[in-house]
Amino acid sequence: MSGHGQLMDGVYRYQRHIYDLTRKYYLLGRDGLIADLDVPAGGAVLEIGCGTGRNLIAVGKAWPQARLYGVDISEAMLGTARASVAKAGMGGRVALAQGDACGFDAQALFGRATFERVFISYALSMIPEWEMALAQAARCVAPGGRLEIVDFGQQEALPGVWKRALFGWLDRFHVSPRRELAIAIERLARDMGGFPHSRALYRGYAVRGGLIRV
Repeated sequence: MSGHGQLMDGVYRYQRHIYDLTRKYYLLGRDGLIADLDVPAGGAVLEIGCGTGRNLIAVGKAWPQARLYGVDISEAMLGTARASVAKAGMGGRVALAQGDACGFDAQALFGRATFERVFISYALSMIPEWEMALAQAARCVAPGGRLEIVDFGQQEALPGVWKRALFGWLDRFHVSPRRELAIAIERLARDMGGFPHSRALYRGYAVRGGLIRV
């Protein structure tokens, strides 16, 4: 396992048991992203950094015909995800695998190289080489498919004391909101051929972005 994988296992070895209960109060915008996925009938959906499986289960409920896949670097989190998926009765619909977001082989892990929808929810801010992970995610998008991202924003319209307190707290968990995310998405869309989008949510608390691949 990579050093980052070991770090994430350490961070979430115990937190994973209360992760979904606590994170729902501040990982804002996840459900909006899921509601907007508009998965085509029989389409394949990949979550990179799938964590506890919470989001994939929600996608499965919203899009009953979707085929679901998840990759995460933390085996500890995947253990929780497998249990959650089984409890939700989706064991036959969800394929989970361990892999580094910056360079996993989707074909080897899942038997397919591309997906109609790829999404990343509050994971880029935890990946040191986040631009590599973003490029890897885009490579997994099928022609005509979409990459969707939600993560912490720069708190543009919120008080400075709030931003300092939030960023200080996030740093304790190795989380660094990516100031250059919108620029990186635009550059990636230009290089690979696609249409980018990004916007701030909740006065800059979160950011939504992504691209449509041509």
